[in-house]
Order: sequence, then structure tokens, then C-alpha cells
Amino acid sequence: MTEQTVIVGAGHGAGQIVTTLKQKRYAGRIVLIGEEAWLPYQRPPLSKKYLSGELPAERLYVKPAAFYEDPDIEVRLETRVERIDRGAGRVLLDSGAALDYSALVLATGSRVRTLDVEGAGLDGIHYLRSIDDVDRIRAGLESAQRVVIVGAGYIGLEVAAVVRTAGHDVAVVEMADRVMSRVVSPELSAFYEDVHRDAGVELLLGIGVDGFAARDGHVAGVRLSDGRTLPADLVVVGVGILPNVELAQAAGLAVDNGIVVDERCRTADSAIYAIGDCSAHPSRIYGQRLRLESVQNALEQAKTAAINIAGGDASYDQVPWFWSDQYDLKLQIVGLSEGFDRAIVRGDPRERSFSCAYLRDGRLIAIDAVNAPKDFMQAKALIARGASPDPAELANPATELKNLT
Repeated sequence: MTEQTVIVGAGHGAGQIVTTLKQKRYAGRIVLIGEEAWLPYQRPPLSKKYLSGELPAERLYVKPAAFYEDPDIEVRLETRVERIDRGAGRVLLDSGAALDYSALVLATGSRVRTLDVEGAGLDGIHYLRSIDDVDRIRAGLESAQRVVIVGAGYIGLEVAAVVRTAGHDVAVVEMADRVMSRVVSPELSAFYEDVHRDAGVELLLGIGVDGFAARDGHVAGVRLSDGRTLPADLVVVGVGILPNVELAQAAGLAVDNGIVVDERCRTADSAIYAIGDCSAHPSRIYGQRLRLESVQNALEQAKTAAINIAGGDASYDQVPWFWSDQYDLKLQIVGLSEGFDRAIVRGDPRERSFSCAYLRDGRLIAIDAVNAPKDFMQAKALIARGASPDPAELANPATELKNLT
């Protein structure tokens, strides 16, 4: 059989697989299978510039449509892979067709975590994961004044910033007692809470959602765990995502908070790779297996897998990074702060340009940089080499991170 790489999923990482395989002059055929109607596109702008209308849909594409017009590339959109037959080296599609593979890449990504409460299926309640989701939200905003956002993570706060800037009344409901509690320090949470409140956003923290009130089949309010009901013309729910691992699991591949892969992005089956949100990889830097929800992770894993498929030898072990745009603030996060025992603020948050460094047992494990790109860039090398900088020097914003040891 002629070599054929089948890619299941058509997100950002999948697009990068195709790009890298072409760059490496891969001699086989490439088949890209996606459930959406869209070619691989960037998801981060969805809750930012695409929601605000600043960016048209065609600008979201990883590569233009002409890129895929190659006799060795086949794109099958609005198509679902139902099963992997590992013994035969074949995937079975929802159409009943079968495709053979010499290499299979699972880039199945993730799906939104949904609320299971009364009224959760009402019109006007939205989740944000795809272009189509945002198109529906934008259409709903045309007639909505009062918007309630459930969840104060990246997505919820980015949506809050865009919708509030557009002039809507906005309330954010969060079960935790502070915003972005999973990923930033209390100091940084407090800063962003002040920013949103100053912009006119109502924050309701430490409060759950018990259900939704309806009027003529459309959402009219959000019932809170404290007994109150918030009026709402439109609701956006952002309470996390779940990795799409079911296809791999049904094929007998190991799953542990993601599809288990090695440093080459291979599963235990040497013909099958997994990348992006759905995969769990070993990290030398953090000494544990990680599943990361970030574009950087998906793209770098895609490059690693593609190089190996094309006959090279590449390993993946990079410092993760993430970002969030809210109002005029760019939050850039490098590393993982989970388990930190000390947080050190560099600079003055009142100047809206500062960073927060996280230490564990004296070692620098992460930095959150707010409008401080130099700290973000220079922190990567420190974290990668396991640096334990002097806390006093680290706290001094005049000290460049690249000069620390």
C-alpha cells in the first residue's frame, strides 16, 4: 500500500500536520477528516476579534483553501470517523466508507463541558467553541441588552470584555470565589476583577447556577444558587472543556486524562499518534504527564508527529504558554503555576504593566505577564532550565529576567 497518513480532526493542529508533512516532502497521501464544514482554522480569535467583528471568517483559516488543492491531499469535511480498526490499519467513516492508513493522527481536540440544569436547552443559551457558535452568539446579541456569562475563565472573561465594550449590560457568574482561579494567583485575580468591575461588568463570585428561567421558549433569566434570578436576554456558558478520547478508548489505546503518548507523540500503537487537547504527554520540565489546552501545544506536537511520520526523529518537551486578551490587556502565561508555594509580583499593577512569578521549592515554574512581553519571552529559558532565582532580584522589575540564574 502507498503510504497514507489519515488525520482525524480538522483543527489548528491538524492543519499544522498537513503543513509540516508538505514541508518535509512526505511522499505519501494525506487525508484530512473533519466534522465541521470549515477547513482548519484558529480558535483563539473566536472569543476575541471574531466575536467583536474585527476579523472575518476567512482570516481565521490556518492556510487558504488553495493550499489543500494538491493531488496528494484529500479533505473530507462534515465527516465523522466512527471506529478505528487497528488490526487492519483502517478507519471506518459515518458514510460507511473505509480508509486505510500507514500512519494515523488523532487530532480530535475537545468539546465544551455543558450544564445539566433545568432549562439548559432553551434558545438563547450558547457555548463558544466553533465559528458557527460565534455566528449564533453575534446574531443573538443584535437584539439582546442583558447578557449573562457563566464561568470566569479565559473564555468567559474574554467574551465579557468584548460584549461589554459593545455596550451590553454584562454579568459574570462564577462558582469559584475568584476569576481565573485555576490558572492565576489571587493577586492576579484581584487585578482582573477590578478591571472588569471598572468597565461596568457585574461579577457574582462564589455562586452557582441552579437553572434558567424561560419566556416563550427563550431564556429570560439565570437562577442562582443563592435564590436570586438574574434577568438575561442571552447567556454564554464557558465552564471548561472535555478531551475527545472516546475514539481512541474504543480502539483499546491507553487513556489517562487524555490519549497517552510518548515524547514523539506516539501512542502505544506505533502507527497512531495523538496531538493537542486530546493528548497527554510526558513533561521532563514538570516531571509528570500533561494534557494542555493551548494552541502552542497543538502546533508543536503537530510538528513533532509530522516529522516522525515523514521519517525524521523529533521529540516534544517544551515550556507551555497561553494568552488571553481582555480590553487593552494582553495576559501572556508561560509555564504552569499549579502547586506554587510563593507568588512574587514584579512591577505595579496600577500601571497596567506587570508580571507575577510563581515559585515552588525555590524553583521558577511560571510567570504571568500583563502587558509585559519582555518578561514573558525571557521567562521561557529560565523555566526550561529549572532556574531558582533570588526572590529579591526576581521582585525587582528593573532586573531583566535573562540576567537571573
